[in-house]
Amino acid sequence: MSTTTSEALSETTLLRFATAGSVDDGKSTLVGRLLHDSKSVLTDQLEAVERASASRGQEGPDLALLTDGLRAEREQGITIDVAYRYFATAKRRFILADTPGHVQYTRNMVTGASTAELTVILIDARNGVVEQTRRHAALAALLRVPHVVLAVNKMDLVDYQESVFAAIAEEFTAYATELGVPEVTAIPISALAGDNVVEPSANMDWYGGPTVLEHLETVPVTHDLSHCHARLPVQYVIRPQTAEHPDYRGYAGQIAAGSFRVGEAVTVLPSGHASKIAAIDLLGEPVDIAWTTQSVTVLLEDDIDISRGDLIVPSKDAPPTTQDIEATVCHVADAPLTVGHRVLLKHGTRTVKAIVKDIPSRLTLDDLSLHPHPGQLVANDIGRVKIRTAEPLPVDSYADSRRTGSFILIDPSDGTTLTAGMVGESFASPEPVKDAAEDDGWDF
Repeated sequence: MSTTTSEALSETTLLRFATAGSVDDGKSTLVGRLLHDSKSVLTDQLEAVERASASRGQEGPDLALLTDGLRAEREQGITIDVAYRYFATAKRRFILADTPGHVQYTRNMVTGASTAELTVILIDARNGVVEQTRRHAALAALLRVPHVVLAVNKMDLVDYQESVFAAIAEEFTAYATELGVPEVTAIPISALAGDNVVEPSANMDWYGGPTVLEHLETVPVTHDLSHCHARLPVQYVIRPQTAEHPDYRGYAGQIAAGSFRVGEAVTVLPSGHASKIAAIDLLGEPVDIAWTTQSVTVLLEDDIDISRGDLIVPSKDAPPTTQDIEATVCHVADAPLTVGHRVLLKHGTRTVKAIVKDIPSRLTLDDLSLHPHPGQLVANDIGRVKIRTAEPLPVDSYADSRRTGSFILIDPSDGTTLTAGMVGESFASPEPVKDAAEDDGWDF
């Protein structure tokens, strides 16, 4: 079996998932329980947790400390950053992102879930569905996470009542379905006691579904990207100018989607120049084919002016270039995003000047209604925007590609990330109005 074939088979066993939920819903404890009960914790790690727990006057190990890795997190007993953990069972490998629950850290949930194939949303059985639950469900829908697990936690504090679980599951599922979430799996758990996390609970014999780990190990995950739109954002132009390779000119980057083959006709965007792939180098060795997530150097048959930020695509599957982008965004900065705001837009490896031409709507999470033309978005708001860029960009719809259909807006004065955007994504749209920024004097 070739190396590339082995890598492809290995990739099918990998699941990327994120956890989300309100403050103190038990996300870190759930992750700690998963790691502990699946025997994915090293002895010295567990000993360190036991010492830290004892110093805080706790009788047993606080499993949440396995993911609350920052000193500030340990001292406050909360998660304030995305904590990534890697573990494996006999059936599958996992990359998990434990995201914060505080409203002001919603931006971190966007980061953690942007590459996830599954999101675990926790709910405290005593509190039910709250605003932050709805916000996380909305983000999971916007980010097109294929699978959502509703983990109704702290069932031990409601006497393991089936009626409590059923009511919460029904309310959340109805809300998520209205958002367009394709699949919700509800599981009643107690992360602290271990009920239905790795081992089935003896306290909830009325539940006949999988444990959290069983579901994570068996949920279908498709990594076959052969039918995706092939995209290679150029990160670096390589010209070693050595005696051995005096004419070497390669275009290096990580393949964002699909696959490329030697001999394939390709187009470079936004210039539109066409050529064919003469060779592909992977880890210094020539290969005939390369695919998503592999970092490669592509050599073309023709000498074309290509630089960082350009996009190499199959000629038969080239996206249109445009200077007008409509998208749904999650605003993550403390300063508001306003109509007329001058920003930098980063798409793939390309960064261009842009201006916010309109904000058609802001989503109200309580009832999923739209507030038309709010004029601005504040931290954690989800809304629609219209953006005009100084240069044409080859953008895909986010529905077609989570990599090349996404972008971020940056404050040009200090480099702060303002907004995360998904091209073409929409809940609904109010009637258009006259462009609020069309007479601002910008010439693009």
